Amino acid sequence: MHSIRIVAGLVFLVGWTGVSTATTSPKNEHPELHAIAGEVQAANLHSTDATLVAFGTRNTLSDTKSDTRGIGAARRWVKSRFEAISKDCDSCLQVVTPSQVFTGPRMPKAGAEVMDVVAIQRGTTDPNRVIVITAHLDSINSNWKGGNWLNVSGDAPGANDDGAGVAAIIEAARVLSKYKFAATLVYSADSGEEQGLFGGQIIAQYAADHGWNVEAELNNDMVGNSHGGNGAYDPHTIRIFSEDTKTNETPEQAIYRRYHGGEVDSPSRNIARYMSTLAQQYLDDFHVRMVYLTDRWGRSGDQVPFLEQGFPAVRLSESNENYDRQHQNVRVENGVHYGDVLSGVDFDYLAQVTRLNVIGMASMAHAPMPPDHLGIKGAVAYNTTLSWQSSPNAASYYTWWRETTAPQWSEERDAGSATTVVLKDIILDDYFFGISAVSTDGWESPVEFPGVAGSFARSPQLGTDGKPVDTLYPSHFPARFSGEPVGLPSWRAASKPSAH
Repeated sequence: MHSIRIVAGLVFLVGWTGVSTATTSPKNEHPELHAIAGEVQAANLHSTDATLVAFGTRNTLSDTKSDTRGIGAARRWVKSRFEAISKDCDSCLQVVTPSQVFTGPRMPKAGAEVMDVVAIQRGTTDPNRVIVITAHLDSINSNWKGGNWLNVSGDAPGANDDGAGVAAIIEAARVLSKYKFAATLVYSADSGEEQGLFGGQIIAQYAADHGWNVEAELNNDMVGNSHGGNGAYDPHTIRIFSEDTKTNETPEQAIYRRYHGGEVDSPSRNIARYMSTLAQQYLDDFHVRMVYLTDRWGRSGDQVPFLEQGFPAVRLSESNENYDRQHQNVRVENGVHYGDVLSGVDFDYLAQVTRLNVIGMASMAHAPMPPDHLGIKGAVAYNTTLSWQSSPNAASYYTWWRETTAPQWSEERDAGSATTVVLKDIILDDYFFGISAVSTDGWESPVEFPGVAGSFARSPQLGTDGKPVDTLYPSHFPARFSGEPVGLPSWRAASKPSAH
């Protein structure tokens, strides 16, 4: 076993015993997260969802004037709930209603206004860093079949799709508004999801226009059903979908990533890992099933517009779906009950999902941002070296690595306050590596994978020549990025790796 040494606070050298530490990120225990999880109440979720269902329909194209029916009444009620929560926390929430007129195949020819209802809880010391939770307020029924999207008069209760998600974000706002966080928390009830993810586009564009540094977006869509239409029953598992490679990855970045890894280490994927670990640490018999897809097959949700903007985002969705209750007119045919009604929501299950959301948001909001400009080298060497740019408010860092076929980070070493770490006798070729940032009181960020493929930064990282890192072949970054010795045969000219 090698000795541990810090040189001028800059370089940390550590040997490896070869024995797995069997830890995952985040690794520190925080009693506050237990307290936050304990404040979520299933009765509150039921009350909110019942109120939303009572509006009859929340179709984006439904009545906007009535006080009792349609999307307009639902939007105003959600706004009033956010305002009431804000009043209880000394005006800690700013409530905004960004909107835009959209046209499209599922909209009137003249277009229609789509409006989100958004509550913003400003961070105390790092307010431009933002964690967003979304759900879609609008609902739909079977009237859309055959292309008749404008038949919006029928009931569309939308209890699970996505009244349950909206109930979760309102309960999250109620619970988390009682606490102070370094980063900003945003709670967004979107509209227009069923017509084309329009509400997701609005809030993602709002984030971009306001210069938000979105660390994570948690989209909750159909998170309240524990009984599958095929008879399956699982009240203990939530699926978290995360993209493999970045949606806005350039072709040049893809060339580098395909050879050096990153296919399973997008920032979104590392958020899913982070949430999975939090569930194990803080929730009673509730687990995350990580799904290595952006969404379900051929389907989509409001996390996608965030990914298109370059922001990390995941989708939370129940482990078992009941298709008879999705996008259906309420009816009984041949003894089968159709329709997205309140009896199809398991509020104890929804409470667990909500608890996962609030501890995930709280943990990330307390922790520093993952470190930026993370580079790695170690080719044709026995040691692996990682270096990174210091993260604001970070007191220390952890180095993480895992087998290339492992789903979770497994090995970790404390790097102290250094911004360079040398892992003695750990071969770069054999593992995936990452770094997390830790605050003075032990709050840890998600792990970041080296390079653009794993960067939480929305904009490309720049090399010493001012060009985006990963847009050139790694022989152009022999010291900082690829670790290739100077003088190797020209890789760039051949457009393929050398025999080395």
